[in-house]
Amino acid sequence: MTHLNSLDVELAQELGDFTDDDLDVVFTPKEFRTLQPSLPEEGVELDPHVRDCVQTYIREWLIVNQKNQGSSEICSFKKTGSRKDFHKTLQKQTFESETLECNEPTAQAGPRRLKVLCHVSGKGPLTACGFDLRSLQPDPRLENLLQHVSAEDFEKQNEEARRTNRQAELFALYPSVDEEDAVEIRPVPECPREHLGNRILIKLLTLKFEIEIEPLFASLALYDVKERKKISENFHCDLNSDQFKGFLRAHTPSVAASSQARSAIFSVTYPSSDIYLVVKIEKVLQQGEIGDCAEPYMVIKESDGGKSKEKIEKLKLQAESFCQRLGKYRMPFAWAPISLATFFNVSTLDREVMDVEPTVGRSSVGERRTLAQSRRLSERALSLEENGVGSNFRTTTMTINTFFKQEGDRLSDEDLFKFLADYKRSSSLQRRVKSIPVSLKLEISSAPETINCCLTPEMLPVRPFPENRTRPHKEILEFPIREVYVPHTVYRNLLYVYPQRLNFANKLASARNITIKIQFMCGEDAGSAMPVIFGKSSGPEFLQEVYTAITYHNKSPDFYEEVKIKLPAKLTVNHHLLFTFYHISCQQKQGASVESLLGYSWLPILLNERLQTGSYCLPVALEKLPPNYSMHSAEKVPLQNPPIKWAEGHKGVFNIEVQAVSSVHTQDNHLEKFFTLCHSLESQVTFPIRVLDQKISETALEHELKLSIICLNSSRLEPLVLFLHLVLDKLFQLSVQPMVIAGQTANFSQFAFESVVAIANSLHNSKDLSKDQHGRNCLLASYVHYVFRLPELQRDLPKSGAPPALPDPRYHTYGRTSAAAVSSKLLQARVMSSSNPDLAGTAHSAADEEVKSIMSSKIADRNCNRMSYYCSGNNDVPSSTAAPRPASKKHFHEELALQMVVSTGMVRETVFKYAWFFFELLVKSMAQYVHNMDKRDSFRRTRFSDRFKDDITTIVNVVTSEIAALLVKPQKENEQAEKINISLAFFLYDLLSLMDRGFVFNLIKHYCNQLSAKLNNLPTLISMRLEFLRILCSHEHYLNLNLFFMNADTAPTSPSPSISSQNSSSCSSFQDQKIASMFDLTPEYRQQHFLTGLLFTELSAALDCEGEGIGKVQRKAVSAIHSLLSSHDLDPRCVKPEVKVKIAALYLPLVGIILDSLPQLYDFTAADVRSGKSRTNGSDEEQEGVSAINQNVALAIAGNHYLKTSGVMLSSLPYKQYNMLNADTTRNLMICFLWIMKNADQSLIRKWIADLPSMQLNRILDLLFICVSCFEYKGKQSSDKVSTQVLQKSRDVKARLEEALLRGEGARGEMMRRRTPGNDRFSGLNENLRWKKEQTHWRQANEKLDKTKAELDQEALISGNLATEANLIILDMQENIIQATSALDCKDSLLGGVLRVLVNSLSCDQSTTYLTHCFATLRALIAKFGDLLFEEEVEQCADLCQRVLHHCSSSMDVTRSQACATLYLLMRFSFGATSNFARVKMQVTMSLASLVGKAPDFNEEHLRRSLRTILAYSEEDTAMQTTPFPTQVEELLCNLNSILYDTVKMREFQEDPEMLMDLMYRIAKSYQTSPDLRLTWLQNMAEKHTKRKCYTEAAMCLVHAAALVAEYLSMLEDHSYLPVGSVSFQNISSNVLEESAVSDDTLSPDEDGVCSGRYFTESGLVGLLEQAAELFSTGGLYETVNEVYKLVIPILEAHRDFRKLTSTHDKLQKAFDNIINKDHKRMFGTYFRVGFYGSKFGDLDEQEFVYKEPAITKLPEISHRLEGFYGQCFGAEFVEVIKDSTPVDKSKLDPNKAYIQITFVEPYFDEYEMKDRVTYFEKNFNLRRFMYTTPFTLEGRPRGELHEQYRRNTVLTTMHAFPYIKTRIAVIQKEEFVLTPIEVAIEDMKKKTLQLAVAINQEPPDAKMLQMVLQGSVGATVNQGPLEVAQVFLAEIPADPKLYRHHNKLRLCFKEFIMRCGEAVEKNKRLITADQREYQQELKKNYNKLKESLRPMIERKIPELYKPIFRVESQKRDSFHRSSFRKCETQLSQGS
Repeated sequence: MTHLNSLDVELAQELGDFTDDDLDVVFTPKEFRTLQPSLPEEGVELDPHVRDCVQTYIREWLIVNQKNQGSSEICSFKKTGSRKDFHKTLQKQTFESETLECNEPTAQAGPRRLKVLCHVSGKGPLTACGFDLRSLQPDPRLENLLQHVSAEDFEKQNEEARRTNRQAELFALYPSVDEEDAVEIRPVPECPREHLGNRILIKLLTLKFEIEIEPLFASLALYDVKERKKISENFHCDLNSDQFKGFLRAHTPSVAASSQARSAIFSVTYPSSDIYLVVKIEKVLQQGEIGDCAEPYMVIKESDGGKSKEKIEKLKLQAESFCQRLGKYRMPFAWAPISLATFFNVSTLDREVMDVEPTVGRSSVGERRTLAQSRRLSERALSLEENGVGSNFRTTTMTINTFFKQEGDRLSDEDLFKFLADYKRSSSLQRRVKSIPVSLKLEISSAPETINCCLTPEMLPVRPFPENRTRPHKEILEFPIREVYVPHTVYRNLLYVYPQRLNFANKLASARNITIKIQFMCGEDAGSAMPVIFGKSSGPEFLQEVYTAITYHNKSPDFYEEVKIKLPAKLTVNHHLLFTFYHISCQQKQGASVESLLGYSWLPILLNERLQTGSYCLPVALEKLPPNYSMHSAEKVPLQNPPIKWAEGHKGVFNIEVQAVSSVHTQDNHLEKFFTLCHSLESQVTFPIRVLDQKISETALEHELKLSIICLNSSRLEPLVLFLHLVLDKLFQLSVQPMVIAGQTANFSQFAFESVVAIANSLHNSKDLSKDQHGRNCLLASYVHYVFRLPELQRDLPKSGAPPALPDPRYHTYGRTSAAAVSSKLLQARVMSSSNPDLAGTAHSAADEEVKSIMSSKIADRNCNRMSYYCSGNNDVPSSTAAPRPASKKHFHEELALQMVVSTGMVRETVFKYAWFFFELLVKSMAQYVHNMDKRDSFRRTRFSDRFKDDITTIVNVVTSEIAALLVKPQKENEQAEKINISLAFFLYDLLSLMDRGFVFNLIKHYCNQLSAKLNNLPTLISMRLEFLRILCSHEHYLNLNLFFMNADTAPTSPSPSISSQNSSSCSSFQDQKIASMFDLTPEYRQQHFLTGLLFTELSAALDCEGEGIGKVQRKAVSAIHSLLSSHDLDPRCVKPEVKVKIAALYLPLVGIILDSLPQLYDFTAADVRSGKSRTNGSDEEQEGVSAINQNVALAIAGNHYLKTSGVMLSSLPYKQYNMLNADTTRNLMICFLWIMKNADQSLIRKWIADLPSMQLNRILDLLFICVSCFEYKGKQSSDKVSTQVLQKSRDVKARLEEALLRGEGARGEMMRRRTPGNDRFSGLNENLRWKKEQTHWRQANEKLDKTKAELDQEALISGNLATEANLIILDMQENIIQATSALDCKDSLLGGVLRVLVNSLSCDQSTTYLTHCFATLRALIAKFGDLLFEEEVEQCADLCQRVLHHCSSSMDVTRSQACATLYLLMRFSFGATSNFARVKMQVTMSLASLVGKAPDFNEEHLRRSLRTILAYSEEDTAMQTTPFPTQVEELLCNLNSILYDTVKMREFQEDPEMLMDLMYRIAKSYQTSPDLRLTWLQNMAEKHTKRKCYTEAAMCLVHAAALVAEYLSMLEDHSYLPVGSVSFQNISSNVLEESAVSDDTLSPDEDGVCSGRYFTESGLVGLLEQAAELFSTGGLYETVNEVYKLVIPILEAHRDFRKLTSTHDKLQKAFDNIINKDHKRMFGTYFRVGFYGSKFGDLDEQEFVYKEPAITKLPEISHRLEGFYGQCFGAEFVEVIKDSTPVDKSKLDPNKAYIQITFVEPYFDEYEMKDRVTYFEKNFNLRRFMYTTPFTLEGRPRGELHEQYRRNTVLTTMHAFPYIKTRIAVIQKEEFVLTPIEVAIEDMKKKTLQLAVAINQEPPDAKMLQMVLQGSVGATVNQGPLEVAQVFLAEIPADPKLYRHHNKLRLCFKEFIMRCGEAVEKNKRLITADQREYQQELKKNYNKLKESLRPMIERKIPELYKPIFRVESQKRDSFHRSSFRKCETQLSQGS
C-alpha cells in the first residue's frame, strides 16, 4: 500500500492541508429588520437586567464554521444549483430508439391496402423478385478496414479513440443518492428571528357616506370570535378631506407622517375561519344620542339636491362649530365586521390548521421560519376561493355597503363578541340594529416579503425605507391566541391600557357625558406627564394624554379605548398611570368651561419592583390627590390627613385592564427571581435585597440563588422560551464564574448544569416545539449555533475613588476587555477550583500576605459592607502582566465535560439522551478557547489538558454503552439510540478538527469495539456503525485522514476483530506484496487507512449478513460508500487525474467486496425478460424478493466459493441463502465499482487481472454483464417511469435538502414528521417504515410529476451520457481483461465471457458513441481470436451474429456502417478459419430469420442497404478475389434478401393475424430442406401464437419443431429411447407427419453448419417438448400433455435425470387432476366457415376456410371483426357480409365489392367414429370434418310450413386436422345431403326425445331444466309443436309407398317421445316444492291431453310393413335405398 503514501507534497496541499485548523470562529453582525436596532431611549442609566437583555438582542452572532466545508460535498454542485447548468457541458448522445420515435407517427395514415398473397400453396423460397441488391447504393465503407494492421496497433488505436471526449465526473451523471440515508448532512439551524405570523396587507381606499358633513375617524382591529379575543392592536386611520381636517386644526398641534398611514400589515399566527376584521368609526363629540347624530346619514341623500342640499349645508356649519369647540373629544358612531374566512380558505382549514398550528408558533426560530410559512399560508390557506389554481393569493378589493350604528349601552368587547357571533350565524343584525348606508372600499392581499416604507409597531422604519417618503404602511402588533414559542431577539417594551367600565350611577347629577384623561406620569406634578402614548391618525406621533370616547348622557359608560404606551427602559417607583374623570358639556353655556372635573384614580406601574399587569377595579377619589399618593396603590392608600374623599366610599368603581408586550419584563416569578439574584452578584447592591415579596439577606443569598436555579425549570414554558438565550447565558456564566458570597466561596456549577439539563429536557419533551431531522430541538440548536459564546467572567473592580471607566456595556461584544488591576489577578491565585476543592492553589505563601491585605483593604474601601461578588476571572486574555495561570481558572469546556462525567441518576440519563446539545456546546467552547489562546500554532496534543481528554474518553465510552443498552431494549428505543449515535458521530467529527487525531481515532476504535461486544443483533449493529462512520467519512479532510498514515505505528490497529481476516504477509514493501492483496481488505490496509477500513469492514459484514431487516442495512452501507465516492468525484480539490488515481487506489478493496457479493446482486437481465424490456423499478418492498442473478450463474458462483481469494471469507457452503440486494442498492454499488475502474491506474488493474485465477475473472465478467443491463438507457419517455423513484426521491430530497441547507428543516419538514410514523425520519430498523411517499401530502402542486419538456430533455441528456460513460468504462475493463490475459492460456473460457458481455451490451439500447467503440473492440477480437471464436464459442457466435445483424438494420448511418464492417470481417475471418464458412452462413441466416420474425421495429430497407454494403466490401476486397469467398458471400446475401422479401410481406399483413400466420407458415414450409431455418420459423410462429393467446397452436408449432429435431436425431444415431422421427408424434397430432425428412440425399446431417443449432440435441428436443407440454396445459389440452411426456420420459430415463422425472410426473399428475376436475367445464374452440367472394380478394376469391376461434365466440363477434378488418382495407362501403348460409351465386354479386360469408359449423362424426370418440376432449380434438345445416323450401324461401320445410346438411373436410399450427385451414372437400320434410321432422323429434332423456337422467337432477324441456314438449300452446308435427305427418298413411319407412320411423319416434314425457312428468312430481303443485297438475293435464291426441296416430301401423318376412321381394328393398340421402342434384333441379 505504500504507493498510496508516496503522494507528493503539493497534492497534499491541494487536498486541503492539515496544519491549519478547520474551525473558524466568526462574528457575524445580526441582520435587523429595522434601519436602526430597537434600543431603549438614550441617556438613561439602565438596570443590569435591561442592559443584559439589550446586549443579548444586539450583539453579533458568534458562529464556529468549518473552513473547508464550502468545498466539501454539501456545497458540491451535486446538491446546489450549479447542476442546472452542468447539462450544458454535455454532448447529446444519439440513441436509435429516440430517432425512430420522431419518424414513426407519420406512417399510419390513410386506409391500408390489403396486400395480396400469391400462390398460397407455392413451394420453394420466394425469389427476390422485385429487389435486386445491386440496384441499391451502398453505404460509405470504413477506410482501412481491409488493410492488415497488427492486433496490438489496432488495440492501441481503439484505446486512444475511447479515451477522447470522455466525461470526467461519472457521479455528475448519476442521480444523487437517496438522501434518506444522508445522515451526514447536519442541518444548519435557522437563525433566531423575530416572530411574524401570516401577514395580510389591508389598505383603506375610500370611505363615503351618503352625505359628507364632518370628519370621521376609523380604527381597525382583528377579533377571533371563537377564542373571544382581540388578536391585534388597533390601527387608526382617517380618510378625511383637507376641508374636514381644517375643522380640527385648532386641536392638532402637529401631524406626524407616521400618523397618516392608510394601510396596515396585520399578522395572524393561527389562521381560522372565525377571524373578523372590525372597522369602528368615531366622530367628533356633538350634542345628542348616537341615534340622533346618525339620523341625517340614514335619511338624507346628497344626490337628492334641492332641499337636502340646504340641510347638508346647515349640518356642515353645525359640525364645524362642534369641531372647533369639542374637537378633542370623540363619540362612537358606527361599526362593521368583515369576515376573513375567505382569505384563510375555510375548506382547507380543518386540515391545514392542524398542520400549521404546531409549526407556526412553535418554531424555534422566529421570523424567518414563519415568513416562509406565511408564504406557504398565503399560497395555500390564504388562497382566495375564486382563484384559479396556482395563482398565488390575488389582491381582493371589497366594498362594504352598510355599517351598523353603535348602541350607546353596548360598547364593550363582550357586546362586540355577541354581535359577531350572531352575525356569523345569520350574517345580518338588521332586525335588531339600525344600519347606515355607506361605501367603504378595502384592498386585502397577502403582504409581500419586502414592503417599502413600512413602520414597526414601535414606529421604527423597516428596511428598505426609501428617502422619498410616501404614505407609510404600519405593522400592527399581533396578540396571538396561544403561546408563540420564539425567543425574543428585539428590544420591545410596550404597555396597553384598556379602560373598560365606570360606574357613577349613584354619583351626583353632573356626571353625564363622561370622558377619562389618561396619562403616564413619572412624578406627581402636572408637568411630569411623559410623551410616551402613541398618537392616533393625523396627529403627533406621541402624546402626553389621551381622552376616551364619550357616550352621551350615560352615567355608567363602557369604554373600548386602547391606549398604547412605550414604556421607559428604566422604571422607578414614581412611574404611574393617572386617570382623570371629566364631564363634558356639549351645549355652549356662557362662561362655563367645557370640562368639569369629576375625580381621579391611578395605578403604580411597579409593584415590588415588578411590572404590574392584569385587570384592576380602582376606586375614584373625588378631590385633588395628596402628595406621595403614587407610592401606594389606589386601593391601599394609608389614611391621610385630611382624609381623601372617595366615590362610593372607596369601593372600586373603575374597571381597567393593563397588558404588557415586553422583551425585558419576564412577567414570570421564577425568572424574575433568578435574574434579580444574578444581578445582585454582578453589581453592587444594598442588602437585604427585595425579590418579589421577600427580602433576602446576604447570608441567605447563596441558598436562595441555588433554589431559584433549581426552580427555573418550573417556570411556564413560554417565558422560559422567550428569555431562553439570556437564561442559558446566565447559567453558563454561573457554572464557571468563581464566586465569593458573604466572604465564602460559593459553587453553583452543578446546580447550573443540572438546570440546563432540565431545561433541555423540557424543551425536547414539549409537543409544541419543533425538532430537526436528527431529533434536535430547534431552539437549542440555534442557540448553540448562533448565540452561545464563552461566558464573560465579570471582574470585580475595587472601588477606590472613582470607578474606572468601563466601555459602554451595551456594545460589549466579547470578553476581550483590558486586563484589570494586578491585585485582582493575585486574588485569583488563592481561590480554589469551585468544582473540585481538592485542588489547592499553587501560589507561594509570600503571596498569601498580599492577598490578605488586598482583601482587607477591599473590604475597608467598600461603601456598603459587602462581601459577595464574582471573583474576577482572567478571560484568557494574553496580557503582559498576567501571572502564571492559576489552578483555579475554570475553562468552560473543562467544566462542562467534568459535569457530564460526574452527573448521576436522571440528570445523567437526560444528558446522554440529548447528548447532541452538550456535544455542540463542548465543540463550540473548545473552538473559542483555541481561538482565544492562539493555540492553533501549538501542537494539538498539548492543546487540551490530560484531565479534559480523560473526561472526553469517559463521555464517549458512556455514550457508546448507552447506545448499546438502548438497542437491546424493544423497538421504541432504537430510534433514540440512532439519534444519540448520530450526535456522537458528529461530536467526534468535530473533535477531528480540534484535537489530536490519534486520540480521536482511538475513541472511534473504542466505540466500534464496544458496540460489537455488547450487541449480538448484526443488522442493528452494522446499521449503527454505518451511520456513525458515514458521518465521520463526510469530514472534509477525510482523504488526508486516510491517505497519510505513512507508517503503521501511528495508526491505530484494526478496530474490528469481530470479523475474521485472513492474514497476509505484513511487509510494507510494494514489490513483495502481491497486487492482489491491494484489492482485498487486509489487516494492513485497515491499519493504514483507518476510516475507510472500518467502512469497508461494515459494508462487507452487511453484505454477508442475514436476518430480519438486513436489506435496509445493506442499502445504508452501499449508500454510504456511494455518497463518499460521489463527494470525491465532485470535489474541486480532486479534479486532477493524478489525485483521482490515488483516491481510487484507496478504494480498491471495494472491488474485492463487490466481487464477493456477486450472487446477491439484483439481476437486471432477468428483470428485462420478465417485464419485456419496458421495466420500471418497483418499490423496495417488491424488489426484495425479485429474482436476482440467473440461477445457473448463481450456482456456479456459489459452488466455487472456496476458490475465493478475498480477505473476508463469505462462506464456502455452496447453497448459501443470500439476501438479495434490491435494484437501487445494486445500481449504487455498481456505479462505485465503475468509478474505481475508471479512475484507478489502468496498468495496475491489468497486473491485477493477470494474476487472478480464471474463476475470479469470470466473476468480474459476470459483474460487467450485470453492469451492462444495470445502466441501460431507458429512453426519454420512460425516463419518467424508470426514475420516478429516483426523481421522486431526488425531488423530496431536493426539497428536504434545500431547506436543511438553506435554513434547517422548515415547516415542511415539520409536517413531514408529523405525518410519518415514528415521528421523524428514523423509523428504527423496521423495514416497512421507509418514509411513506403517499403519506407526504405536502408535495406542493408545483412539483408536478409531468415535468416540462426541457426538464425531460435535460434528464434524458444526462441519463444518455451516464449510459454511454458506464458502458465505455465496462468496455475499457473488457479490453483490460483481454490484454492482461492474452498472454495466458485461459483465454478460451474468458473469450466466451467477454463476448457474453459485449453481446449483452449490443442488445441494450446504446448510443452511437458507444456502438462505434464497441464494434471496434469486436473487430479487434475477431482479428485476434478468430479461430477460437468460430471453433469454441458457437452459441456466442450465433448471438453475436444476431446482434450485429440487428444493428445492420439501424436507422443511424454511423451504427450501420460499423455493424456492416464488423459482419463482413466476421465472415471473412470465418472463411479464413475453416475456408468454408457454412456455419457462419447458417448463423447469419438463422439470425436474420429470427430477427425478422420477432423484432417488430425492424427496418428492412436499412438492412437491405447494409447487405449491399457488405457486397461492396466483398467486391473491393482484393485479397479474397482469388478464393470462392466472394461468390459464397453473394449467394448468402441473395438468400438473406429473399428472406427479407418475405419479411416485407409479413410487415404488410401485420394487421391480419390469419394472413400473417399463413405467410409465416409458408415461409416455414419453404425451408423444408433447411431444418435450422424451418425450426426458427416454427418458433417464430409459436411466439406469435402465444402473443395472441392461441396456446394450443403455439404448442403444436413446438411439437412440429420437436418432430423435425427427432427426424434429424434419428438420422444421426439410432437410440431406442429416442422417438423414431415424426411417426412417433402421431398420437399428439396426425399433422406431424409432414415433418418427415425429405429424402436423405437432399441433406446429409453431417454437413458443416447444418443442424448445428442448440436445439438439434437430445436436451434441445426435451426442451421443445417440455415447452409444448406447458403450452398445452395452459391451453387446457391435458390429454395431449400426457402424450407429449410419453416421448420425453424415455429420454429422461436414459439420461438418469431423476430430478426432471420428478417434476415431469408431478406435471402429469396435475394434468390428470385437471381432466378429472374440469372435464366438461373446459372450453375448446368454436368453428366458423368463412367464404371470400369478389375479385378484390385476389387469391382468396372463392376460397373457403374453417376458422378456429376462442371458445364461446358468437357469430356476430367474428363477423364484426372480419368486416371491420376488411372494411379498413377496402373501405367500409365495399365490404358486405352475407348473412345466410345458402350457396352463393357469383353472377348476382356486385363485382366491385368484397363479400364474406360466415357460418357457424360443428364438428361432424360418422356413426362408427362416435364409438371411438367417447370423451368430451376426443370430440373436440383432431377434427377434420364440420357440418352446417341450411333450411330451405322448394319455392326458394328459407322457411315454410312443416310439410314443405326441407333442410340441406353440408359437411366440409379440411386440409389438416384441428388443432394445427395455424388457426384457419382451407376446405378441400364439400358434401351435401338434402332432407325431405318428413326426414326433417324425424331429426327434430329425435333431438327432442334426446333432450328429454338427458334432462331426466341428469345427476344431480335439475328441476328448472326438466320443466323447461317439458314445457316445450307438452305445453298446450307450442306452435309447430309435437302435436302439429304428428297431425301433419302421421294423420294419414302416405300414398307413396316410398315414404312408408319414414312414416313408421316417425311413429316410433313419437312413441318413445310420449313415454319419455311420462317419465319426465313423474320425475318432476318428485322434484317440485309445495308452491308448484298447481303447475304440476297443469303439466299432468296437458300431458294426458297430448297422450290422448297422439294415441290413435301412434297405434296405427302400416299393414304392408308387417307382412311375413319371407314374402318380401328383394327388389322392393332397393327402392328404399336411402334415395333421399343420395347426392341428388336432380331432385333439387326439379324443385327449383
